[in-house]
Amino acid sequence: MLTYVYSAKNAEGVLIKAEVQAENEQSAAKLLMSQALFPITIESKEAANKLPINLPFLNQVPNKERVIFTRQLSTLINAGLPLLQSIRTVSDQVVNKKLKEVLSKVIAAVEGGASLSAAFAQHPAVFNQIYVSLVAAGETSGTLDKSLARLADQQEKDAAIASKIRGALIYPVIVLFVIVAVVVFMLSTLLPQVSQLYKDLKKTLPLVTRILVSISDFVGHFWWLVAILLGGLVYALTRYVKSTQGREVWDNLKLHLPIFGVIFQKVYMARFARTTSVLLMSGIPMLETLEIVKKAVSNVIVGNAIERAMGKVKAGKSLSSSLENEDSFIPLVPQMTKIGEESGGIDDMLGRVAGFYENEVDEAVKNLSTIMEPILMVVLGVVVGGVIVAVLLPVYSLVGQGL
Repeated sequence: MLTYVYSAKNAEGVLIKAEVQAENEQSAAKLLMSQALFPITIESKEAANKLPINLPFLNQVPNKERVIFTRQLSTLINAGLPLLQSIRTVSDQVVNKKLKEVLSKVIAAVEGGASLSAAFAQHPAVFNQIYVSLVAAGETSGTLDKSLARLADQQEKDAAIASKIRGALIYPVIVLFVIVAVVVFMLSTLLPQVSQLYKDLKKTLPLVTRILVSISDFVGHFWWLVAILLGGLVYALTRYVKSTQGREVWDNLKLHLPIFGVIFQKVYMARFARTTSVLLMSGIPMLETLEIVKKAVSNVIVGNAIERAMGKVKAGKSLSSSLENEDSFIPLVPQMTKIGEESGGIDDMLGRVAGFYENEVDEAVKNLSTIMEPILMVVLGVVVGGVIVAVLLPVYSLVGQGL
């Protein structure tokens, strides 16, 4: 028998926290139910007493794992298996430890009488608001298997776009790394030798070279101060971006970046259209859908535009007319939305819009390296060429003086 720490509510809705002896979490949940208690959380006493280690990368559930779980659960429910049996069967096949731990708590909550959506809602870090809302809609309409299938499709599409954007950024990052490496090598190896040669000859270095030598000497002697300043700058920028004002500035910048701004805007349009389509198709009301999508787009500027549109929709306007004058929305989106509204198939039309912009993003990412390559080559040539000139100028100066 093991000791479990639990929190539960009694018939009057009073929260109770205590311990219970049972063979496993499922047995503990059944025991609590027999005592007219509704379990909320159940975990072993040993795990509860451990000091929490806040390392986010250790507590993340990869999107791929979540998609596989969602699709498998949809398949089993569609095959006619009971809900609890389906979750247990899928849970046994899960590899990710965090997801397996969460699913054991979900099973305990469902056994305790909670709905599947309510059980998922207790773990927002793994199952976000879109996930919970679609599951709740599926439970209400009796089409949980279809809602889960749509959810898996939506997650795959969203993950594919994010993966393409990350892939597009790899090339510029590599080139920037090469630039930094070359500059550091020249400043730390070649430049000091040239400087020492001039000192031995009691000659004055050219101005450009003196500036670089001063920078090199400062970094060499006060590298710890440079490291602290850079670390402090990164920390300050990170905190600023996480603040309300900073997030708004950063999200606005992403929409107006050269080359990347257009791609980001299409990503947000695809995300808006895909998520709205899936939620409406699952029977979720328009205002509730927009409230969820506002957060799902992951951009404050676009989210604010959706919030303004929500106010107009509440006042009786259509979604298409509410989005018409929003600068952060590409005009095609409200135009296609209007066609969907007139034909009575807004969810289907938004799905087509999402597919169009997903293809646009795919094509833009493919062409990105072609566009970025000459720009990065020019930057690389200017930076490295400038350092080379600063290193070779003193040498040619000495040669010109016959030394």
